[in-house]
Amino acid sequence: MPDRPAPPRATLESALYADDLAAAEVFYKDVIGLPLVLRQPGRHVFFRIGSSILLVFNPAATAKPQTGLAALEVPAHGSVGAGHYCFAVPGETLEGWKHYLTDQDIPIDADIVWPNGARSIYVRDPAGNSIEFAEPALWE
Repeated sequence: MPDRPAPPRATLESALYADDLAAAEVFYKDVIGLPLVLRQPGRHVFFRIGSSILLVFNPAATAKPQTGLAALEVPAHGSVGAGHYCFAVPGETLEGWKHYLTDQDIPIDADIVWPNGARSIYVRDPAGNSIEFAEPALWE
């Protein structure tokens, strides 16, 4: 049996699912401020977050194999129900994020100080996904 290669070094991309891609685009691009990387109407919107990509897919579209000239052999995938994504933000910006999000009529679901002293706030995106803003010290 061959030796296991070195473990992965980082997350390159993560996916969330949203039926309303236009609402997801407004939330992640206009409200959160992520740069839009790619849009395929009815199928997905992708955003840059540091050296990673946040993929937001329409679950109905990705549950079926792609067809047509531009189809790649990406396996069908999807999710049912709310997902979770966590943004790493400096601790000193969390209070600013909390006030900004509530000013945008986005309710705060939770504001938690973890046992190690790190803090997180949670909101919902338009699709109901749980979106966390947390100090990186959460996992130190």
